[in-house]
Amino acid sequence: SPLRIAIGLPFVLFFPGYTLICALFPGKKDLDGIERLALSIGLSLAVVPLIGLALNYTPFGIRLHPIVVSLFLFTLLMSILSTYRRDELPSDSRFVPSISVKIPEWRALSRSDKLISFGLVSCIVVATGFTIYVLSMPKVKENFTEFYVLESGEKIENYPTNLTLGESKTVILGVVNHEYAKIDYRIIIKLDNETIGTIDNITLNHEINWEKKYTFTPDKTGEKMKLLFLLFREELDVPQYSLHLWIRVQPPQ
Repeated sequence: SPLRIAIGLPFVLFFPGYTLICALFPGKKDLDGIERLALSIGLSLAVVPLIGLALNYTPFGIRLHPIVVSLFLFTLLMSILSTYRRDELPSDSRFVPSISVKIPEWRALSRSDKLISFGLVSCIVVATGFTIYVLSMPKVKENFTEFYVLESGEKIENYPTNLTLGESKTVILGVVNHEYAKIDYRIIIKLDNETIGTIDNITLNHEINWEKKYTFTPDKTGEKMKLLFLLFREELDVPQYSLHLWIRVQPPQ
């Protein structure tokens, strides 16, 4: 929604970098306003991916709620640190955010200044109107299904690819329905074109997420074997999506 975008963009693209800049440069003479604004956006673009990268190596993973909580805690921590550092400075040396707007008289402006002002106002009006038009347009429904495979720790790395014959490994299969309808799914698992497992009766309403741990045990050895996961809609004989892992199965020592 427009309100969600209006609140979310500053929270992601401005406040993390702004609070970090305030913590690093608490004095009002350290940076001017334009430098603070530019660095706030630039550092936010650097900090947010780093937080996401760090979350990828935690049990929480890169998900909406962990990202929101992490950004909130980072912004809160930097705010506390910047407040502490600013209080250490003399009151007349502290940076205090302020906005001062001076509107000159139209008659006092030169002809070129009037043309520039008119052009800027026109651009703002056009940009605002275009933004309102885009946000008010009804969204075209995009029907699709998410199908993914995670390793047992719910991460997109360190998949079980090296096994010993008879050894069992576990992955997590996930399906998310974005089809705007109730859909029945089924999953077929194959190893080198031989079916080794099926999961039936996966019935999901719109925007419902399904996950299940699946344990497989190879019954033959091979250097480059294709572990294939096929997602079907119940009414179709052709898979809607397919995912695969290349695994190596060695004989027991």
